[in-house]
Amino acid sequence: MASAASQQPVIDLDRYVPGYLTWIANKLTRGASQAYLAAFNVGVESWRLLVLLAIERSISAQRCSKVIGMDKASVSRAFKLMQSRGLITISLDASDGRLRVATITAKGRQLHNRIMAMALERERALLSIFDAREREVLIRLLRRMHENLPSVEAATDRYLAEHFPKARRKAAARKEEA
Repeated sequence: MASAASQQPVIDLDRYVPGYLTWIANKLTRGASQAYLAAFNVGVESWRLLVLLAIERSISAQRCSKVIGMDKASVSRAFKLMQSRGLITISLDASDGRLRVATITAKGRQLHNRIMAMALERERALLSIFDAREREVLIRLLRRMHENLPSVEAATDRYLAEHFPKARRKAAARKEEA
């Protein structure tokens, strides 16, 4: 005889896309973090920031937060650690004296280049189950999903406003603080 709990609606985890995205991201992050710490004594957060710094050379914590979705406090903590290791320098922005920017150093660039080989090998292994056409489709679909995130947040705000108005006000206040 089935229990009352088993007859309640549940999410079908075999078809729940946010679940798959989360599980894949968590497992990729954990594996990368363990490997990068073992080989290079650097965590995955610092690696992600090195990637941005290698592309942009100088970047603010706010910009990093916006691009990769790390909260600004985590970026600032990682920047301090990276600065203490000589991977970056932190200075005031020449065009906006209030804004602090991180700039990759030669040592940081060398570390980036060493880690990049492992990161690309991990990506190659992850995508090895797809042919070239499928990889391009996957990248296009992921890009579209990423670009659609503002719509997801808007839908969440609408749902909160309709069903949980007090929670919506709290969420709005937290966004303003960030």
